[in-house]
Amino acid sequence: MTNRYDLLQSLLLLSALLLGTLACKQEDRAVRTAVSAGDWPEKTRTSKPWTRWWWMGSAVDKENLSRLLKAYEEAGLGGLEIAPIYGAKGFEDRFLPYLSPEWMEMLHHTVATADSLELGIDLTQGTGWPFGGPMVEPEMAAQRMVMQQHTYSEAEGLDRPILLEDTRAARFDYVLHTVMAYKENESPVNLTDQIDDSGKLSWSATGTWKLIAVFRVQTGQRVKRAAPGGQGFTLDHYSYESVGNYLSHFDSAFGENFPGIRAFYNDSFEVYGADFTQDFFRYFLEKRGYDLRDYLPELLAEEPAERSSRVKSDYRETIHDMLLENFTGQWTDWANQRGKMTKNQAHGSPGNLLDLYARVDIPEGETFGSSYFPIPGIRRDSADIRNVDPDPIMLKFASSAAHLRGKNLVSTETFIWLGEHFKSAFSQAKPELEQAFLAGINHMFYHGVTYSPEEVDFPGWLFYASLNLNTHNSLWPHFRGFNEYIQRVQSVLQSGTPDNELLMYWPVYDVWADPEGVSKMLTVHGIDEWLHPTPFYKGSKLLMEKGYSLDFVSDALIEELQVTEGQLSAADGAYTAQVLVVPGLRYLPLATLERLLSLAESGATVVFQEQPADVPGFKDYAERREALERIWKTLSFETSASTQVATFGKGKVILSEDLLQGMKLAGLERETLVDQGIRFIRRNLAGERYYYLVNHTAETIATPIPLNQEGEAAVLMAPEQGKVGLAETRRENGKLSVRVHLEPGESLIVHVLRNEGQGIPNWHYRVSDPEIRTLESPWKLTFHQGGPALPKSRQLQKIGPWTESADTLSLHFSGQARYETSLDLNLEQGARYELSLGKVRESARVWINGQEVGFAFGIPFRLDVGDYLKDGINEITVEVANLMANRIRYLDQQGVTWRNYHEINFVNIDYQPFDASSWEVMPSGLVGPVTLEIHH
Repeated sequence: MTNRYDLLQSLLLLSALLLGTLACKQEDRAVRTAVSAGDWPEKTRTSKPWTRWWWMGSAVDKENLSRLLKAYEEAGLGGLEIAPIYGAKGFEDRFLPYLSPEWMEMLHHTVATADSLELGIDLTQGTGWPFGGPMVEPEMAAQRMVMQQHTYSEAEGLDRPILLEDTRAARFDYVLHTVMAYKENESPVNLTDQIDDSGKLSWSATGTWKLIAVFRVQTGQRVKRAAPGGQGFTLDHYSYESVGNYLSHFDSAFGENFPGIRAFYNDSFEVYGADFTQDFFRYFLEKRGYDLRDYLPELLAEEPAERSSRVKSDYRETIHDMLLENFTGQWTDWANQRGKMTKNQAHGSPGNLLDLYARVDIPEGETFGSSYFPIPGIRRDSADIRNVDPDPIMLKFASSAAHLRGKNLVSTETFIWLGEHFKSAFSQAKPELEQAFLAGINHMFYHGVTYSPEEVDFPGWLFYASLNLNTHNSLWPHFRGFNEYIQRVQSVLQSGTPDNELLMYWPVYDVWADPEGVSKMLTVHGIDEWLHPTPFYKGSKLLMEKGYSLDFVSDALIEELQVTEGQLSAADGAYTAQVLVVPGLRYLPLATLERLLSLAESGATVVFQEQPADVPGFKDYAERREALERIWKTLSFETSASTQVATFGKGKVILSEDLLQGMKLAGLERETLVDQGIRFIRRNLAGERYYYLVNHTAETIATPIPLNQEGEAAVLMAPEQGKVGLAETRRENGKLSVRVHLEPGESLIVHVLRNEGQGIPNWHYRVSDPEIRTLESPWKLTFHQGGPALPKSRQLQKIGPWTESADTLSLHFSGQARYETSLDLNLEQGARYELSLGKVRESARVWINGQEVGFAFGIPFRLDVGDYLKDGINEITVEVANLMANRIRYLDQQGVTWRNYHEINFVNIDYQPFDASSWEVMPSGLVGPVTLEIHH
């Protein structure tokens, strides 16, 4: 019975939650509001990119915090996620212990300063990763299960004392948790209470028995990259009590002065070896309906067998339940009750990723490594990349969960090891990020920026696994241009609601039934094992490549679906889909099949790639399997070729091995624009559609493209430069066809209007044969800022990189240099003038006649310059920023100590000691050719 104190406490917590939710809604209200035709959605701090912000040693002070926050705001960042980590050697006297009064003073100063600059602040809940620290006592720390086999015989007794024999495990806290005895045709016997401290057994029985001893052993894992005052054991995420104690530590630390952050953050689940907790067997019995201790031989089995696979599936599902309820749910409730949100990376865990992502306020994915793109001219040196190929489909677990729960923001930890340190350019980062946008990400976080005090020389304090886009980076003066591109795209992708017509069921029970091992971690690096070989993955990829938009759905999320006028809906109607697809699978829960048929009966269309063969789990599986078959037989299919269709209530069930044929029978139209090589994602804004289009092919796409939307007109919006104009359109079969021109590497947003778009200026299209003026006159090259020293200015008779000079100082230089020339023009009314810079190493900023035109940071390096030209002589300035690589090479060749950190110090992309002294000089500057294209 709830007492008055509990009721009062609940009311207070609910009030805090409502206040926090209101604040979040107010912050993002602009991106949910309909915008005027021909205009960008209003920009907010959420639509800007954010970044992780490492506090090295928490050696921060108010002066540097204020200075850096101002610099971040000016560079176009919208917020920062504070992550305290280890510090730089030689600065120990500045270290502030985590959560100390001095540290808290710096946090509150940061939040107040950020708020005055319209910057948001998130906070990693702990230091380094995963959750843990000095507040985690051994009994609260991550635990694992060590199973040890013994024998008992009537004649000889116990073969040896039951003592932990794993010497590595014995280094940490452990207890003998359970001892079970097994004999064929006999019920298992629990002997736990009959083992004394010396491991002797006080039990007698006839015959020979197999004994399994379960030791609960602390994993010994400590917080990785911990900050001063944050060192300690990793938390037991499966224990409700341990998680609660951990969170209460922050209540005590913050007290009445809770920081005004937006969200608490949790990194990917890198809790190695943790697969057990004290209360596991009781929890398992409650969830699965039988005692796992009776089936420990099946859990230990190494050979594939039906019983062991089923028991292991139940074990893994129970681990998921504990992680979802005891950690993710409790943590999110705790944060919400204090007016804060949670931002979580579910991947890496042993749980159902969709349900874990769905339980938090901001699901977050992760992009690790670099992808191959056939875009001509893009640089991808095999020596400078990790052997990891990011798969954007992995990001759809986070975005799908957000979509189906009506959560507007989906974030990603972006550009982890995109390339070797100091060798990654915006031109390489752009298509990688665009892959994430196409997967439903709309709130990107850089990985990342490091706090560095002003007095620390180049290259400043650095983190070992990062793009290191800090204020010392030679690309920093051009950072704003890249961020403005991101903000324009995110302002659109955060507007309205997702517009995907398909739901694809994720058969997690097929993953959990893997007969190998015990625990199963679903990691980014393990997708070749648990994701890529599956019909789910292959079917999803096929459908998307053929022009269908989809989200993933779990068993729990299917339970929340409703049907309205034949449409599937979720999130109180904010999310809709037309068809639900069940890919080829082996295991489907009986309750899920019943729910799917209930949805069909209410008017939904459900497509099965094949008949479900079995039910997951161990308890009563034969009876449940029979029920599954019996229910399936209630469907009366009409057979046509390889496809069968059954009318079921108001809806229908389609059985088709060929998913594309199934989509046709479901009456679903694909977006044929993909046939041109265009990739897309849509948003629905008050009945109007935004298409975000990207050309990652090697060919120019210049053609009318059909859209699966009715409309009266369309506006083209170029996010690279912010240009907007009314498109050329025609109507075909009630749908709109829009003329586009996309060079390899370009993106475009199409806003389909319900009106004729009156008053919007026409889009100036490129033509196939423009007049081309090559800028051949002499160029002046001036080194603007950078180091180790500024090379001398020079006249160039031919455009080219400054690293082609015989001047050795130019070879070492990292920074910005300006190329200046002039051009005599007679302007033509109505023509499109485009400055093409050819090849740029690595980013360009352009002025014409003293006016800043903008940044060219990616392929193709070109800008629309018509608004800045005049009749007669035009002065053209192109500032080029190169990478830090050449200057770092110089420092290492000179033996300068610039990396000197505690713990991991600084490693290369292969986690070996970093040394750039043997690097080749990276070409830097304006390679060209530089031309002015006149599109008549």
